[in-house]
Amino acid sequence: MPEPVLPGTARTMLARVARAQRDGRAPSLVAGVVRDGELAWSAGRGAVAEPHTDVQYRLGSISKTVTAVVVMRLRDEGRLSLDDPLERHLPGTPLGDRTIGQLLSHLSGASAESPGGWWERTAGGALDDLGLDAGDVVLGAARRFHYSNLGFGLLGELVARLRGGSWDDVVRAEVLAPLGMDRTTPRPVAPAAEGLAVHPWADVVLREPEHHAGAMAAAGQLWATLPDLGRFAAFLLGDTADVLDEATLEEMTVPAGVDSSVPGWAAYGLGVQVLRIDGRTLVGHGGSMPGFLAGVFVDRDEQTGAVSLANATAGVEPVVFGLLADLRTAEPRIVEPWESAPAPVPLAVLGVWFWGPVPCVLRAVPGGMLHLGPLPGRAGRASRFARADDGRWVGLDGYYAGETLRIAADHLDLGTFVFTRTPYDPQAPVPGGVDEAGWR
Repeated sequence: MPEPVLPGTARTMLARVARAQRDGRAPSLVAGVVRDGELAWSAGRGAVAEPHTDVQYRLGSISKTVTAVVVMRLRDEGRLSLDDPLERHLPGTPLGDRTIGQLLSHLSGASAESPGGWWERTAGGALDDLGLDAGDVVLGAARRFHYSNLGFGLLGELVARLRGGSWDDVVRAEVLAPLGMDRTTPRPVAPAAEGLAVHPWADVVLREPEHHAGAMAAAGQLWATLPDLGRFAAFLLGDTADVLDEATLEEMTVPAGVDSSVPGWAAYGLGVQVLRIDGRTLVGHGGSMPGFLAGVFVDRDEQTGAVSLANATAGVEPVVFGLLADLRTAEPRIVEPWESAPAPVPLAVLGVWFWGPVPCVLRAVPGGMLHLGPLPGRAGRASRFARADDGRWVGLDGYYAGETLRIAADHLDLGTFVFTRTPYDPQAPVPGGVDEAGWR
């Protein structure tokens, strides 16, 4: 069982949820925080059936993350590569030359929506019924981030083709059931909230339609309860229940095309949103469908998550970010004590190295890794390195992600950059040599 939140914290969070429900005029709003793998606190406001924890709401685009998990499972099994063109596994679409990785990261240039009727409000059919053509490619590959529901519809079809079953059945068998998300379904199962739109100038509501989106289901079909969404938050925090390898989950959270060292940014990884808010990196996904708004975001460093569900088409302030801030402020995580550990390289290798005249520090960090970065208090390039199976040190993040760090007695070699023990050491293999006249 998770440690319950303190009474003062609970009141602060309840006040936040209550204000969001009132000011956003949500017919109902349920929200909670996740700690130790489960909901540690939750509340329901408005016309919420009791218990509020057993009411289904539509998740919208959070369904995309579930789809992405199955795609990554296929990748880990060797059934596909993220660099494979879509045509190799799903022939006959105008996006056949775009890669699976580009589709996962919204970098494929696919149109935002599928052709035809508004798929979120009209029943959908098979992929062939969409009638895709060249007009559904609106940007060049990897030119810029362009959110695409159509792209995830294609990924859902890819999942179904490679697994030999419907998208509904595949995600249930491979993600929802292993995670214990028994109240997460493609169509609502009572008790379920009714999708509603709220009139902009009056306090009246209008019922929104509900249907199966067919080929577009992978972009926004799923319904879930608050505890089930909390279980998915625990998954994003690392409790994967063998659905994914933890290294694969970590890979999904790496922002695509964004420099994550810059404060205040929003990015997308492989099926997940990655946001920088108030100095914290948050991972998860928001969701919206006509009649519903949802959110699940986690702070992997703090090991906490927040979830919210509302039955309103628009206007409700996202509460998950505020709930995470409330919990972090009132009950900050008590980290594990520091303990000594053997260095992964000889101690003589660690310490100050110079890239030209610039001092940098190579140090050992937890997990048997190395970190190369600027001196404390200075700005500059920084990356962690992990030892690969073949003995190489490979960059995990930052500027040197994917690059190989080679360690010699008198220098470090990193992507043609040479680091020496003194600035431009004439005894080391400095590219271009060192002026024989020396420093003057």
